[in-house]
Amino acid sequence: MKTPLLIFGLLLNLIILSNATATTVLPLSLEQLSTRADLIFHAEVLSNKVKRDAQSGQIATYTEFKIIDAIKGDTGTTHTIKQIGGRDEKSKVTMRVHGVPTFQIGKTYVVFLPKKSSLGFSSPLGLHQGSFSVLTIENEQIVTNGRNLLRPTPVSAKTSQGAVQVPLAVKADNPRQSRLDDFMNTVRAYNAQ
Repeated sequence: MKTPLLIFGLLLNLIILSNATATTVLPLSLEQLSTRADLIFHAEVLSNKVKRDAQSGQIATYTEFKIIDAIKGDTGTTHTIKQIGGRDEKSKVTMRVHGVPTFQIGKTYVVFLPKKSSLGFSSPLGLHQGSFSVLTIENEQIVTNGRNLLRPTPVSAKTSQGAVQVPLAVKADNPRQSRLDDFMNTVRAYNAQ
């Protein structure tokens, strides 16, 4: 009697554990995001379209942004990124990739993008780390990605020897937030070094 129950328990654990997934990404400092990105912009989301990508055959989300301020790289008045995953309403197929950020229509963001992959995909650097929401709090534009903006860079992740650390003015009562203007000036300063 114990053997069938033991086998059932093991099979149940296998089924449950087979669905467990995770994405691990090393923490990136604002300096690393700024200097490693090919394209950095402040923009409003105009649209999200999910469909099967012709190049890869995968479900992909195409997010179109209206550029408010191009900080680094060349972009027009709009820019569209292609990220893996999403829900294709036509086929009713959902592909979810943990860590890939989603963007809400009508919301504004500061986005740090690497060079596009050979298939044209381009998610923010460090996944959620390279996507900062712009919020208006008490008539002031604030930027945040939910992480502590004062967190020091681990020694193993430092980018360049002798690089000057540019201070970022964060809100004293919430180090996860910075004024948008201060944040943009810091990013520009990192790219001017």
